[in-house]
Amino acid sequence: MRYSYIGVLAFILVGTLWLEVLLRTRVLRRWRRLALSIVPVAVLFCLWDIYAIASGHWDFDIAQITGVYLPGDLPIDEVLFFVVVPLAGILALEGVRSAKRGRAGWEAGDEGDAS
Repeated sequence: MRYSYIGVLAFILVGTLWLEVLLRTRVLRRWRRLALSIVPVAVLFCLWDIYAIASGHWDFDIAQITGVYLPGDLPIDEVLFFVVVPLAGILALEGVRSAKRGRAGWEAGDEGDAS
């Protein structure tokens, strides 16, 4: 299946994007904060992948990716993975925090002074 990697990423998004709307997580509204959380790590992982691909330690099944490559022979699917999976994790965390709002133990450090 040519687009199975993208299909998995789409499934991950479908499984978590609804949290933004129904639980009002406001993750996407705080896009600068989201970018500061995802971009540095994604860049690091992309560089790591490029090195691993160039060294012959890592490759991708052409039958399961889009075939669109970025410099360093890095498939765009892999870059999307490094964005989508952390986004899903952040949406899940914020979804739980939203559902548990006001209960002790679900703070993540950005709630202000709790005392």
